[in-house]
Amino acid sequence: MARGAKQPVEHIALIGNFLPRKCGLATFTTDTYTALRHRFPDVKVDVYAMDDHAAPYAYPAEVTASIAEQDLAAYLDTARRIEASGAQAVWVQHEYGIYGGAAGEHLLALLDRLTLPVIVTLHTILEKPNADQRRVMEGLLRRASRVIVMAVKGREILQRVYGASAKSIVMIPHGVPDRALVDPDTRKAAFGWKGRKTLLTFGLLAPNKGIETMIEALPAVVAQHPEVLYAVLGATHPNLVAHEGEAYRDRLKALAADLGVANNIEFIDAFLEHDELLSYLEAADVYVTPYNNPAQITSGTLSYAIGIGKPVVSTPYVHATEILADGHGVLVPFGDSAAFAREINTLLGNDRARRRLSDRAYARGRTMIWPHLAEVAMREIATVVAGRPARLSAGALGLSALKPDFAAVERMSDSTGMLQHSIYSVPDRRHGYCIDDNARALILVTQMRDMPEAQVDKWLTVYASFLQYAWNPEARRFRNFMNFDRTWCEDFGSEDSNGRTLWALGICARDAQLRKHRDWAIALFDATASLALELGSPRAHAFAMLGAVAVLEAFPGHAMARTILERFSEELLTLLAEARRPEWQWFEIVLAYDNARLPEAMIRAGRALGRKDVVACGLETLAWIVGRQTSPEGRFRAVGTESFGRVYADPLPFDQQPLEAQATVDACAAAFEATDDRRWLEEAQRAYRWYLGQNDLDLPLATQADGGCFDGLMPGGLNRNQGAESILALQLASCTISGLSKRAETVNGPRSAVA
Repeated sequence: MARGAKQPVEHIALIGNFLPRKCGLATFTTDTYTALRHRFPDVKVDVYAMDDHAAPYAYPAEVTASIAEQDLAAYLDTARRIEASGAQAVWVQHEYGIYGGAAGEHLLALLDRLTLPVIVTLHTILEKPNADQRRVMEGLLRRASRVIVMAVKGREILQRVYGASAKSIVMIPHGVPDRALVDPDTRKAAFGWKGRKTLLTFGLLAPNKGIETMIEALPAVVAQHPEVLYAVLGATHPNLVAHEGEAYRDRLKALAADLGVANNIEFIDAFLEHDELLSYLEAADVYVTPYNNPAQITSGTLSYAIGIGKPVVSTPYVHATEILADGHGVLVPFGDSAAFAREINTLLGNDRARRRLSDRAYARGRTMIWPHLAEVAMREIATVVAGRPARLSAGALGLSALKPDFAAVERMSDSTGMLQHSIYSVPDRRHGYCIDDNARALILVTQMRDMPEAQVDKWLTVYASFLQYAWNPEARRFRNFMNFDRTWCEDFGSEDSNGRTLWALGICARDAQLRKHRDWAIALFDATASLALELGSPRAHAFAMLGAVAVLEAFPGHAMARTILERFSEELLTLLAEARRPEWQWFEIVLAYDNARLPEAMIRAGRALGRKDVVACGLETLAWIVGRQTSPEGRFRAVGTESFGRVYADPLPFDQQPLEAQATVDACAAAFEATDDRRWLEEAQRAYRWYLGQNDLDLPLATQADGGCFDGLMPGGLNRNQGAESILALQLASCTISGLSKRAETVNGPRSAVA
């Protein structure tokens, strides 16, 4: 993440059932909350729990408030509370039957009073809804920015039955716990199951669970495996208890007795805590789901069984057909007791086959663990929070290089220096200044060839004064961050900021229009450049090398500049040799920011030193990073900040930042200067066109009217702030492209600047 960037989502509201309410949705919502808090501890999550009876449950402190299911006024009060809370988005867990009104329509009354984006996870998706169910579902789909389904079939039903937009639907599998795979025999003694082959079904007991089918299969299983035990784990569904007490459980017990298998079945009437439930699962040899509803699109119990690595025998309801596909479980027809008996006997009679199926189930479960759900969901939430503005045409600005324009830089600057950040285009003084941006601004003024001398004198002096004041002679380092009141935030800045400052001094010493500025720059460079030899960051080395090249060009024979180039070029060669893999031609085992500065430094240093091997290294690594920065459509794709720190991994596309395009333009310019190969001219032009709208989102980042530049591309659109780093990146890239076009005309004849 770029300096000063913040996590895009800091506060969300979560609506659904919550423990200690006894139902699967309460468990799911609680687990979702826990996963979010563990994975994103800085994100505030307010929980609004649904109450289905007069007295609220004894909720834990995590629950912000409860909503009485049938009280419409409570929904409206909750909407006002969420709006006032500062939440940025609302995530709803939806199931028919937990919200009040016809088909749960009270929920729509709440959502319609929110201005926030809404994300809805659908736990039931009906192919044949009644009129009320259809009306409510269509209302949810209209209101939701994202709809999460837990099965591919859910996406298809939403599009076919409800006309939902495919763009708004994302499939995220039901979360599962992240537990080690264990041998069931090591867990059985705790439950009195030692020496018994154990089958397990768990979940709230109700007629749609098909338990009768399994009981009727037991005689055939017992005939081959007399020691078998079928454990039916779970309290009776509260709605069923309210209607008929425990009559259903009693009927199941009577059926077992009639079939002579009462000693082979154990009913465990309990709603268990999370860890105890998982321990029961671990003790089972085979998990069975004999459910009789073909349309069941989600089963948390099945997901948990797969997550624990259980061999599963199931009826082919929707969720089971997807999660058990490709040999990850066994499917048998609905209500077919003989088929259940046959497949269970096969698994119990073949330990090797059972273990193999367990291993496959466990491997699939690793793709469904709760942290993964939290990460994917948070990315979707961040996307809708950021919003996606209507895309402009990629040619909205044309594809001609923009003339360098100092207006936006001047807008962000005052008598102290250039401010770091803005809110939209208005400077945000709360974040003060940094030497990184003032060093870049200093470089820019030296490259603005058409700027009036008086303006050059004014602003180069301001930025030079900032760098000069940043020098801390006691620490022999430059400070970086300064508050708006001109107090320093630190005694010395990062290695990269120190290297970047030396770079700016070198450029100024070579390119400043006025002699007085060149004299100042070389004097400060001479006084401070030895700090470079104490830096360890490869990018700090590269920045210092770029400054040293400029000094050596202005002052041939400059000893310190040559020392910097000789030492750091050797160190980068060594880093490349150590990190290199057949598919990885790079100096580090990870990608980060400003990547192309490393090969640029090698190309320019190699030319200054007369070292063909160093130039070759720069060209080779530049070709590699340019390849990684190319989308399948052939457009420039900046290495996204989400990629930083991923070892030997292809880059992720977002968030893309203007700094990367500028670095690539400059590095390709260096390669063109070194080789006169038009390939590098074309690569520089391709990277530059990223600012103009030839990017993954077809959105121009450059604002032609005022010389501004947006801060980056996110999955949901533009970051519409215009900070110093982004503005400077565009203007510096424009300067480079302008100079590169003139050189290209000299070498190869006239060509369009960017076309």
